[in-house]
Amino acid sequence: MGTDPQVADTPWGIHTRVVDIPQGELTDVVKRLKRVEGQIGGIVKMIEDGRDCSAVVTQLAAASKALSKAGFAVVSTGMRYCSTNEDAETREIDLREFERLFLSLA
Repeated sequence: MGTDPQVADTPWGIHTRVVDIPQGELTDVVKRLKRVEGQIGGIVKMIEDGRDCSAVVTQLAAASKALSKAGFAVVSTGMRYCSTNEDAETREIDLREFERLFLSLA
C-alpha cells in the first residue's frame, strides 16, 4: 500500500494499519508469554516421557488459555494506547481493525 510506514502487508496480502505500541506497555505480556514458553517445553517433555493423555491435554488447555489472554492483552493495550495520545487528545483509530484482531482470538 505505497510507502506509508503505518501500513503493513500481512502474509495473506491484506493491508492493515500498524499499531505502534511502546515496548514498555507490553512488559506483562512478555512475562506471560515467557511463562507459556516454559509451559510448552514442559508439555513436550510430558509427551516424550509418555505421560497420561489427560494430564497432557490439561496442560495444553492451560497453555492455550494463557496464549489467548496474552493476545487479548495486546489488543486491549493497542486500543487503549491508540485511542488517546500523551495529551489525552483523541487519536484516529481503525475500530474495524481492532475488531478483526479481537475476533481472530476467538
